[in-house]
Amino acid sequence: MRIAVLDDDVAQADFVCQSLAVDGHDCHAFAEGQALVKHLRRQTFDLLVLDWNVPDMSGEEVLRWVRQSLSDLLPVLFMTSRSRETDIAAMLNKGADDYVVKPVATSVLLARVRSLLRRAYQLNQAATREIFGEFEFELGSKQVVARGLPVTLTQKEFELALLLFRHLSQPLSRAHILEAIWRQDIDIPSRTMDTHVSMLRAKLGLRPEKGYRLTPIYGYGYRLERLEKGDA
Repeated sequence: MRIAVLDDDVAQADFVCQSLAVDGHDCHAFAEGQALVKHLRRQTFDLLVLDWNVPDMSGEEVLRWVRQSLSDLLPVLFMTSRSRETDIAAMLNKGADDYVVKPVATSVLLARVRSLLRRAYQLNQAATREIFGEFEFELGSKQVVARGLPVTLTQKEFELALLLFRHLSQPLSRAHILEAIWRQDIDIPSRTMDTHVSMLRAKLGLRPEKGYRLTPIYGYGYRLERLEKGDA
């Protein structure tokens, strides 16, 4: 998962990112609230970890912007030294999904993050299959059954399709897709991603006449949507 951490304490931000890396997450640290918001305007993250008191735009202000401008489904974990019950209640009432008080042990941090991600994306680490309507993903064999018929996908196509279905109806930035699917090989030609998307659209029938729309978002990335009857 792609996680953004807002904290102007370099040592604390490094601790959080190193802890999250243990679980295989891609962590991006920001020391200023406005810098994080600038990235959120053009990139996507699976979870935000916000400190309260940071330069130029507080964690509270970032949370308010996120809830006004982005999906309510984006999980937000507040991690701060402010421990008063009134502060905790205030942030939870303003849209934070969880709240932990510094200092926090690595095991507790990971447990909170795992819980939030499970709730937001319905992830089950022990699952061998994920089902999205007419599409079944066999995680072990990396096979897909679409509308009752097996479909042959390459490994990258499988990973990309699973990512899109896990974020159904949510826009995904190109940077997010690159990190999630191509990981270290982020210097791939831009057409590589577009070609993979085109192949998925054809192989899985992700077209309006079949109830789905997989479309590019100019200057941003892609979004997969499930259409209601009459929307095609």
